[in-house]
Amino acid sequence: MTAGNATQTVEERNKEIVASFMEVFSTGDVEKILSLLSESATWWVAGTLEGISGTKNKKEFGEMLAGLSALTVSGAIRLTPLAWTAEGDRVAVETESYSELRNGRVYNNLYHFVFEVRDGRIQSIKEYLDTEHTRAVFLAP
Repeated sequence: MTAGNATQTVEERNKEIVASFMEVFSTGDVEKILSLLSESATWWVAGTLEGISGTKNKKEFGEMLAGLSALTVSGAIRLTPLAWTAEGDRVAVETESYSELRNGRVYNNLYHFVFEVRDGRIQSIKEYLDTEHTRAVFLAP
């Protein structure tokens, strides 16, 4: 995680933390991903995807990540930020994902993430995505 410097705004520091999160997420290193989250962090995913949608605490999020990593060829889903908006503790990021799965399918989705960052740690993440694409790639027979 980047410590930032004294001349940075809170928004610049928070964007750096989120950018670092996306870089680490793209490696699939679950422990390192979780190290960027506060102990009380939550991850919420839109929709009704069984095992994916809804709110997860940090431990449950780690378990979900480990399960997803096992389904990918590289062990990770690459996240590429496309556009940023930051205000105070909130950082919104339009993002594209890419991963080849062991089932032969390609996961390439578009997201809108909203991160809440305080005291150098991610407090919460809201994930809006194309749930039908996720269902077709991960859950369809």
